[in-house]
Parts: sequence; C-alpha cells; structure tokens
Amino acid sequence: MRRQEKEITNREEIDDIIRGARVCRLGLADGNQPYVVPMNFGYAPPYLFFHCAQEGRKLEILKKNAKVCFEFDHLEKLNKHAQACEWGASYTSVIGEGQAGLLSDPEQKRSALACIMAQYSSRAFEFPDDALARTAVIRVEIKTVSGKRAS
Repeated sequence: MRRQEKEITNREEIDDIIRGARVCRLGLADGNQPYVVPMNFGYAPPYLFFHCAQEGRKLEILKKNAKVCFEFDHLEKLNKHAQACEWGASYTSVIGEGQAGLLSDPEQKRSALACIMAQYSSRAFEFPDDALARTAVIRVEIKTVSGKRAS
C-alpha cells in the first residue's frame, strides 16, 4: 500500500469490517474484460460464500477462471471543503483475492447458506431440498486481504 499510514494490518479489525459490511463486490476476469457484481455474502474465515442461480454469467466466467477479487467498504462521512480538490471521505475498506469453487455437497451448501443468512439475521433458517437444488453456492478461499482507513 502506497500510503502505509492508512493501512489496517490487524486481522481482527479487517474481519470486523467484513462482518459489518452489507454488500461484497465480487470481481471476476471474463477473458480480458473485468466483471464486478455486488452480492450478498457470508463470511467464515478463510472463506466467503455467495449464492446465485444455477446458470448465468458469473458461473460461466468461474468455469474458465476461478481467480477472483473482492471489496468491502464502509463510508463514514463525506469531508466537504470550499475547494473541490480538498473534498474527501472518511471510510474503511477491505480488498482481497481468492480462489472460487462451487459447492455440490448438500450439507456444505446448507452450511454456506446458513452463513450467508447469519450475515443479515440472527434467525435460524431451513433450506428445503428443492430450493437447494436450484441454488448454486460459490465458496471463495481467501488468499490475500488488506484493509485501509481514510479520515
């Protein structure tokens, strides 16, 4: 990181930023074209979990290239100023890279979906077999991660 004074190195703080996020932006490489999609997610270190339909662009891309990147952020406030170039933002963010794969085992899928739901609710949920069969679950093993704080 170029501005080392902004780097967050404490892994617990990075984990807290991820757990406090509501959206993960998942980046994929579609040949030489980047593709970024905002997604709901679950987090159970060292994994991120996502769900989607059994077909679509994300899955087609992942079949060709399972390397992904991801981003989370929390905008705290805008720092306004009289001069445009002096404006800024106070925020925390996390970026990283990982290796994606699809889960096929029904119990692993249930566990991953429960992890996703736990990101947004304290309720316990059941996942019927028919819904499970219609749902693809992506597991990303996190390979690198870094955090940043701007004020």
